[in-house]
Amino acid sequence: MRSSPPPSRDTVETPDDRPRYERARRRVRQIRGFYLHCALFVAVNVVLHVINFVASPKVYWAFWPLLGWGIGLLAHGFATYRWVPFMGKEWEERKIRELMDRDRRDKGPG
Repeated sequence: MRSSPPPSRDTVETPDDRPRYERARRRVRQIRGFYLHCALFVAVNVVLHVINFVASPKVYWAFWPLLGWGIGLLAHGFATYRWVPFMGKEWEERKIRELMDRDRRDKGPG
């Protein structure tokens, strides 16, 4: 993993801003990765459809990679934009508390 360049004075003003900067930077990379995935999805599927209609116009096989990859792209979008209705912020916090309580119980007294 590459280390991130130091933030400019415009983005980090206090020591508390450094973790926020790092989180924002990670988030931007996630979004950029999703956009790249979208662009590749469109480009490759256009090429596959051209090949399909030129090489075998009577059989529409390009639909299957489009469908499979489309499902993957949809999942990537949900993950990137954190839209998982059954696993929202409340679920995450509840799960963290549950795991911490279980860990505390398992360790027992001192």
